[in-house]
Amino acid sequence: MKPRYEQLEHTADLALRIYGHDLRELFVNAAYAMFSQLADIQAIQPALQEGVRVEGSDYESLLVNWLNELLYLHETQEQVYSAFDIHELTPQHLRATVYGEQSHDVFAIIKAATYYDLAIVKTAAGYTATIVLDV
Repeated sequence: MKPRYEQLEHTADLALRIYGHDLRELFVNAAYAMFSQLADIQAIQPALQEGVRVEGSDYESLLVNWLNELLYLHETQEQVYSAFDIHELTPQHLRATVYGEQSHDVFAIIKAATYYDLAIVKTAAGYTATIVLDV
């Protein structure tokens, strides 16, 4: 079984390569990977849920907006998410429900998802994305 993501070498920020059989799984795995860098995601219970809607001009901008919206919710609601259910995904729109719990127990700070080296690539096995997070 292919991993959800892997951490890449990067000089200053956090670079991740995300995998998914389809675009929905890719976006779910990107959120999972990001929150895995913030907290012990295995210990996070899906005790609460939040609805999320984001817009973009293409899948790349939508991915950045999705991750940045989740970071915004994390910061303002003091929540950490461990499960992600995407209901609608087009190049311009994403609608999802995220599940997690209140948590002050984070071991990293991620400021933002960036466009630096951003790429979503269709492969024989599905999709991969490379994303750099500003830490």
